[in-house]
Amino acid sequence: MAVPLLDLRAQHEGIRDEVVAAMLAVVERQGFILGDPVAALEESVARLSNTKHAIGCANGTDAILLALRALDVGRGDEVITTPFTFFATAGAIHNVGATPVFADIDADTFNLSPQAAASALTARSKAVIPVDLFGQMAPIDAVAAALPALPIIEDAAQAIGARRRIGDAWVRAGENATIGTFSFFPSKNLGGYGDGGMMVTQRDDLAERLRRLRVHGGSRTYFHEEVGYNSRLDALQAAVLAAKLPHLEDWSAARRRNAAYYNDAFADLADVRPPVIDERNESIYNQYTLRVPRRDALLEHLKARQIGAAIYYPLPLHLQPCFSYLGYAEGAFPMAEAAAKQVISLPVFPELTTAQLDEVVESVRSFFQQ
Repeated sequence: MAVPLLDLRAQHEGIRDEVVAAMLAVVERQGFILGDPVAALEESVARLSNTKHAIGCANGTDAILLALRALDVGRGDEVITTPFTFFATAGAIHNVGATPVFADIDADTFNLSPQAAASALTARSKAVIPVDLFGQMAPIDAVAAALPALPIIEDAAQAIGARRRIGDAWVRAGENATIGTFSFFPSKNLGGYGDGGMMVTQRDDLAERLRRLRVHGGSRTYFHEEVGYNSRLDALQAAVLAAKLPHLEDWSAARRRNAAYYNDAFADLADVRPPVIDERNESIYNQYTLRVPRRDALLEHLKARQIGAAIYYPLPLHLQPCFSYLGYAEGAFPMAEAAAKQVISLPVFPELTTAQLDEVVESVRSFFQQ
């Protein structure tokens, strides 16, 4: 039985009528740029993330870039972040003219180590970007304690709706950051039918500036307080996302059930290390990522059996050719480098059947038991 890494068609079959009706309503109104659908989605995402403001934009990469601009990060500044993340996190830093400064990850959760981040602090540090990798929140509270003078941009592209217990309260992804950023890329737990992104913040001044920056830096048409960007969330995408949003909690819960199924099935395999979830976190499992020896051989084994699998991420950012100018060498961040050689992600999407889960389990077990 072939099992894909992700099956968006299975998701669509269950919500087709809701999504199509929402899209047709936008088409009938013929209002495609910002407008009521975007404003309604922004209000819903602000409620979900327990934030005062949510501001839609064109994609998750722009969300980070706009957040950096809103915090006046630019040429000569440094931004501390993790080398074990999708390229956009550091690419946005570069594209505002600042310098990415990497700090190693926690070996268990793959998230930015607060201690390592503190060691990377210099007089030029202007912000820190922890990433909520694979669906579990970074230790935002510990990062804030380690770097109290720096604003936090929380890259929550993979973690919308995830929670972390801080003190006696559950905190949502984006809630405690200076600015939180989300992606609505189709593969995300809340994915659109194309690109989309959003920023959340508790601060009125930052929300006002983010809204301005996404429309060429002007708060009124044809009047521009600064040079901004063309980064607007399409009304059609907002309509799709608003139709899908009520299902998000159930989808994330199903991903947690699938992860638990795998954890039980792999518990007796000494060479397989399931995802480590911080005891204070509730992950949404955008990915289910194992650490294994002979990772590349396992990947080929799964491909041969038509089991979807992927490597997130095969080369840490500090070793990417485009960042060679930063001067990092192999060995600079041993935890990130080790993870890049060992991680492999398995199907965890909500619509997986028990038969499909068993097929994945048997395929992994057959590799380690041969």
